[in-house]
Amino acid sequence: MDRLRYPIGLFEPVQNPAPQQRKKWIEDIAELPGVLGHTVRHLTSEQLLTPYRPGGWTVQQVIHHMADNDMNAFLRFKRALTEDSPAASSYREDLWAELSDYSAPVETSLVLLESIHSRFAVLLRSLQPSQFQRTFTSPAHGEMNLDTAVHRYAWHGRHHLAQITSLIERSGWSFRQFI
Repeated sequence: MDRLRYPIGLFEPVQNPAPQQRKKWIEDIAELPGVLGHTVRHLTSEQLLTPYRPGGWTVQQVIHHMADNDMNAFLRFKRALTEDSPAASSYREDLWAELSDYSAPVETSLVLLESIHSRFAVLLRSLQPSQFQRTFTSPAHGEMNLDTAVHRYAWHGRHHLAQITSLIERSGWSFRQFI
């Protein structure tokens, strides 16, 4: 496994998670935008345009991808809660990363992430345990219940945050240099 690409390892779903595990994932989702914003707020334009690994996306692209992914995830959850096992739409994340909006300031996606995660956390905290058994069909991962989806979603945020923090650490970009 490529440790630069997957610094926290590959996603491994937990079958039949305990309520405490689900609660932890929801809290991870709620807290991610603040942690991400704190992590990148002092990066320079040059640093934001640095790939997190050779051949990988830049920090800026990763942040914009996170916002795109999270918008899609939020809609998948809402559809799974209101429709019978809907088919989730796909999107070409590799091609989305090449669109002109990925050159926008990262602050636009940080604000979007804060809003999406805030609403998402409200929704997730209100669900009954049985609702986490509702499903949708992912084009990439097949049928998935919301327990697995919330776990994957929390992992996805930690995964990209770790890509950015590992680049900062490897590059010696100390927060002290920004103060």
